[in-house]
Amino acid sequence: MIPTNRRRALQWLGATAVSLPLAAPTWAQDRKPVRLLVGFPAGGGTDAIARLLAERLKDELGVPVIVENKPGAGGQLAAQALKAAAPDGTTYFLTHDHTVSILPLVVKAPGFDTARDFVPVAGFANFANALALSGGTPAKSVAEYVAWVKSAGGGKGAVGVPAPASVPEFLVKVLGEKFQLDLVAAPYRGSAPMMADMLGNQINAGVASIPDFIENHRSGKLRVVAVMGSARQATLPDVPTLAEVGLAGFEELPFYGFFAPTGTPKAALDSFSAALAKVVAQAEVKERLTAMGLAVGFMSQAQFAAREHAYTAVWSRIIKASGFQPQ
Repeated sequence: MIPTNRRRALQWLGATAVSLPLAAPTWAQDRKPVRLLVGFPAGGGTDAIARLLAERLKDELGVPVIVENKPGAGGQLAAQALKAAAPDGTTYFLTHDHTVSILPLVVKAPGFDTARDFVPVAGFANFANALALSGGTPAKSVAEYVAWVKSAGGGKGAVGVPAPASVPEFLVKVLGEKFQLDLVAAPYRGSAPMMADMLGNQINAGVASIPDFIENHRSGKLRVVAVMGSARQATLPDVPTLAEVGLAGFEELPFYGFFAPTGTPKAALDSFSAALAKVVAQAEVKERLTAMGLAVGFMSQAQFAAREHAYTAVWSRIIKASGFQPQ
């Protein structure tokens, strides 16, 4: 027979065990909702990606995950908001290359320093920018577009880009130089308003990411005629690369990933990274992201940091060689 004092101790331990969670507590427990900052308007490709991931991340983190759009200046406003956010594990920035890698190279005072103010959390995809033509443009290829601009526009034309001083703008510059066209990059506050003008035939061409163009390309409302990268994209196997049409130098693909304010606890970063890894491994999520034109592949914190540093180094050389002066 178990002594009374021992029996009581065992009863207390049993009651305590019932009240404890079966798994080790995660950083997300008993915390505020998580904010995902997005530097571009609702309705664009980046916003669609953010909302898909947010819906699945809330299940993995155990807290609401809220997408907060802060469009403007190519994501600069969202980056500044990230810098100002408390490093408490509740604020993350979903971004592609432009804001964290390109902006600091082309803007004198962006209001943030990627290396100093942010910490990479994890990456989840690479993607390609592309040249697309509006439905009102008769051309169906880069060669036909060049001929059309020369004949109908006297060699002059405007090409939309989602942000000023961006990779798409540099592509427009190279396109004009290569084919002896007087092309002007028309900057927008994100891809969504640019797409609206393209669909309304207010502008004849645009350069943005494949996720921005893919659905309207499939529906025939516009035509993607060339893509970045060293190989054709799986979602657009019939569309040639820029190198194939004579524009070499755009083989390095941009990326998507998450950053947090410097000083965010490692436990929070690890928890978010682990949750993201589970989400992008889900067959439906991977399928939907792939359909948007992304090459899905989880990158750990170290891998993502190395990817961002390498990409920035490549574009630093390209921008300096172009003679562009930070503004």
